[in-house]
Amino acid sequence: MNPLRSTLIFAGLLFFSAGFSFAQVEDDVVKVDTSLVVVNATVTDSDKKPVRNLKKAEFTVFEDGAERKIEFFETASTPFAAVILIDTSGSMETRVSLARSAAINFLDRLRLEDQVAIYNFDTEVKLVQEFSNSRDLAQSAFDLGARGYTSLNDAIFRAADELGKRPEKRKAILVISDGADTKSAKSADKALRYAMDVGATIYTVDMSQVNGGTDRIQSIGVLRNFAERSGGRFISASGGVALREAFKDIIDDLGVQYTLGFEPSEADKDGK
Repeated sequence: MNPLRSTLIFAGLLFFSAGFSFAQVEDDVVKVDTSLVVVNATVTDSDKKPVRNLKKAEFTVFEDGAERKIEFFETASTPFAAVILIDTSGSMETRVSLARSAAINFLDRLRLEDQVAIYNFDTEVKLVQEFSNSRDLAQSAFDLGARGYTSLNDAIFRAADELGKRPEKRKAILVISDGADTKSAKSADKALRYAMDVGATIYTVDMSQVNGGTDRIQSIGVLRNFAERSGGRFISASGGVALREAFKDIIDDLGVQYTLGFEPSEADKDGK
């Protein structure tokens, strides 16, 4: 394969700032700010297969049209943290078992260094399983039933909040849902922005009814929007071999992602 030159273009990026204070004898305070924009990138070939073993020199990062120096670069060996969100709302009545099986398929492919937490969401968002590298699903997950409304946006926001506390630089949210939010306090845009702010890629699995008409089209649009705008993947398969293969592809994506960091322009520290 000929060397690939990957170009990443970003506008209006969020700055992650850390402030440090040092007390002096005269009680003066000196503050030092440092900002680093962290970017996760997946590179695929014409067949949609991940491209491995790329080097730092093969990437170029632009911010608002200006090239930035890459200060930080990691390859696929870095572990990832992920949150699986299982929809248990009333509209999922006949598909909760399928959603649970989907979560098991994902866990089956984890590496020892990866960490995954599981939440279910209906009217509320509830923890099912703490972050761990276990390939076994918690027993409580087998007691989940369908009830209540669908707080999809709140679930994604909660997942992003938990991932923001994690040390891993690669973060993912896996949503297994029919996509019809009926309860959330947070908007879809706010949930998406928060996920992107913490560097989380969203993968969505459509569990809506095959012959759902207009409602299904709307649900697919919601799930597809979360995935595509965050750089993830929308999966329409609801079960079987196709779903297992889709999860294999997701793990492959996360396993060969490249993590880059750069210092933004001093003049652009306006919080956008």
